[in-house]
Amino acid sequence: MNIKDQLYQKIPDNLKNLVDLAYNLWWSYQPDARELFQNLDPPLWFSTGSGYTRHNPVYMLRNITPKRLEKMSNSKKFMKRYEKVMNHYNSEIMANNDLWWNTEFPKHLDKIIAYLSMEYGLHGSLPIYSGGLGVLAGDHIKEASDLGIPIVAVGFLYQEGYFDQRISASRNGWQEELFREHDFNDLPIQEVLDPKTNTPLIVSVNFKDEMDVNVKVWRVDVGRVPLYLLDSNIEENVPWYRDLTDRLYGGGSELRLQQEIILGYCSVRLLDKLGINPTIYHLNEGHCSFSSIERIRKLITDENMEFKDALEVIRHSTLFTTHTPVPAGHDVFDFGLINAYFNESMQTLGKDNFCSLGAYDFGHGGGGFNMTALGLRTSLYHNAVARLHRETSDEMFKPLFSELKSKYSESYNPLEYVTNGTHVPSFVGRPNQELFSLINENWIKNHDDPMFWKNNYDSHTLTDYHIWEYHKRCKTRLFRLIRETARKNRQNGLWDTELALVNGALLDPDVLTIGFARRFATYKRANLIFTDLDRLKRIVNDPYHPVQFIFAGKAHPRDDAGKHIIQQIYNYARNPELGYRIAFLENYDLIIAKLMLQGCDVWLNNPVRPNEASGTSGMKASMNFLPNFSILDGWWPEAHQEDQNGWAINSENITYPHRGAQDWNDAKSIYDLLETKIIPLYYDFEPGEIPFNWIQVMRQAHLSVLPQFSARRMLKDYSNKLYVKLMEK
Repeated sequence: MNIKDQLYQKIPDNLKNLVDLAYNLWWSYQPDARELFQNLDPPLWFSTGSGYTRHNPVYMLRNITPKRLEKMSNSKKFMKRYEKVMNHYNSEIMANNDLWWNTEFPKHLDKIIAYLSMEYGLHGSLPIYSGGLGVLAGDHIKEASDLGIPIVAVGFLYQEGYFDQRISASRNGWQEELFREHDFNDLPIQEVLDPKTNTPLIVSVNFKDEMDVNVKVWRVDVGRVPLYLLDSNIEENVPWYRDLTDRLYGGGSELRLQQEIILGYCSVRLLDKLGINPTIYHLNEGHCSFSSIERIRKLITDENMEFKDALEVIRHSTLFTTHTPVPAGHDVFDFGLINAYFNESMQTLGKDNFCSLGAYDFGHGGGGFNMTALGLRTSLYHNAVARLHRETSDEMFKPLFSELKSKYSESYNPLEYVTNGTHVPSFVGRPNQELFSLINENWIKNHDDPMFWKNNYDSHTLTDYHIWEYHKRCKTRLFRLIRETARKNRQNGLWDTELALVNGALLDPDVLTIGFARRFATYKRANLIFTDLDRLKRIVNDPYHPVQFIFAGKAHPRDDAGKHIIQQIYNYARNPELGYRIAFLENYDLIIAKLMLQGCDVWLNNPVRPNEASGTSGMKASMNFLPNFSILDGWWPEAHQEDQNGWAINSENITYPHRGAQDWNDAKSIYDLLETKIIPLYYDFEPGEIPFNWIQVMRQAHLSVLPQFSARRMLKDYSNKLYVKLMEK
């Protein structure tokens, strides 16, 4: 008996629908549904600390006592909430009449879009993501569900996923990685059965003309969207194949190639076994591009097509999205490795044809089989994820685009751009959602309409006092996390005074708080604010107008340079000369991310331009009224309104040939803006009053960002600009 069936037997009859709710991640972005599980057993909901068991309904239902279940099933107040949530769930998931897609595109109700991605950031209870790419993919399918866009998604179920981060006081602040196996029984996943045999569905792919790699398939429901996850850790595999899906972005080049073969080939074979015939394949980054090879191979083998004809069929049903603005970020494999793994496909397609699809040379030793080049050559439409990113990608792949234009002169489509957006219900804090509901209970339905928000502002429904009060609630939630982390560490025997200081135990919620949280790649320059230490000391220690900084993020396990930056910040955080106004929050995850994005006062982002493809953290911050303080990179050039919704670091985009000079110039711009604009504006209020002028910037940050940079706008753009065009080819 599977875990879900066991839970059906355990749960009282009048609460059985809790099981279905727990296995659909729709609950994770519905405040009422989250609170329902929280109220079922608050100590259990909060008791598990960080990690995938925290705020996890499946884990909760497995561990809750029968006595507690019986008590809540007899609680009139709880049952009233339960019925309300289940009515909401049924009306959202089962209703099809007024869905946006059905209304806008009634001719395409029978079409299906296959969405492939290496990772999905949906919720902490399903740890199959590492950062921005995964969260973007998670937001994509959440919003597809909300709009009724017919997407079926495929990815990996990682046994260990990414890593838990520990900052070692004994090693002077060095990041340590802890990998732990996930108990799949605690995850909101279900085995997929083969429709022909009613046994667990297995798909296979061959490596090097040796034995097959067998992959088990699991399903996660994300609202209306099914997400299928591939898992090689099964008895049908030899031991050295079982760990292929253990970790996200682990191992070397050959392991990455093996994972991408599984993702590409097995996604196509899985959908075929399920009887799903996608109209479009949407490839989210180059990791998925081998799916095009498999689809070409199938057409040649099954339909007896010539290579060039099969390629055209695949091109006319494929959309490719690139997220990476620097050559080093693209997967490039040595042709010797490619030759070893693809003998069968090369025989079918022809070796020259196969190799030509991926061949590309960035120069300076950057040649090989390039997965982005493969994705671009096998797609009719392709897009970058911001306007500036399109310009960067056009330049990076200029010879390839010239090749495509020459080859497909009549049907060549240049690189489009669809600027990323973020799923508003997932990242707007509960206090702010309550605020929006006060002004208009239909705000979720209308949130991508700028006029909806403007009308509510113009009618003075949303007052300055409202905005400030609810922001302070969000800030309280962030500081509660910091305090509770210190308390639990002490309770669990992990207390270290120095680490408590580093984790922010002495931060003051009344002080201007600037947040920086993201992957600790060196180009993101998390340590830029420390360039002129004497000037920073004067800023943070000002007796009347102090400033404090909260940092969070992980460096890749093999990125020692990124780890050194974390170590630097750790040591600055414990330096009394900086007044303990610097904090680093350990083990960054979606819970920490949301509370920082909602509870800081300003969001800082200072990458080396133009290395940020888009970025979405600043969008999420501004949706929660935080002004953005950023280099004009990624999405920010499209949104920035100087002094109105945030500030641009190095607004003139002055560039220097040497990194040291660039860092010094950009850091100087940060200090200047802090001292002359940001700090004076934040503290511009009389005792007993609120900072009215600052709140105007908060208003404009929200008004200019939330509708335009929502995932709803993004998915509508994908549909109108790309999906429907491909469907009508």
